[in-house]
Amino acid sequence: MISALAAGMALAVACQARGGKTAPVRDGKALFQEKCAMCHGKVGMGTGLLMRRVQPAELLLREDLTSDAVFQAARAGIGNMPPIPRGEASDTELRRIGDFLATPPGKRQ
Repeated sequence: MISALAAGMALAVACQARGGKTAPVRDGKALFQEKCAMCHGKVGMGTGLLMRRVQPAELLLREDLTSDAVFQAARAGIGNMPPIPRGEASDTELRRIGDFLATPPGKRQ
């Protein structure tokens, strides 16, 4: 009970610090860097494991990804990748990441 109360108070303080407004939603590129690049960047473990099955293994270089496939793989997990719970990334955030990765590398902003 005390921890739930403390969490609620912390949320209220954070909300007041932003003037009662919710945090802005970041774009897919920023979200990828924050939530995915540690494993799926150039030297990440996820990239290394994907090298055994697909080329290019680095997600930022792939041109065969769809937004829905990225969303489903992230939410449900796939292979050695554990599922990403909603507490770590919302559906909106995962959709933005999926849209970013589904855009061909040469056309991303």
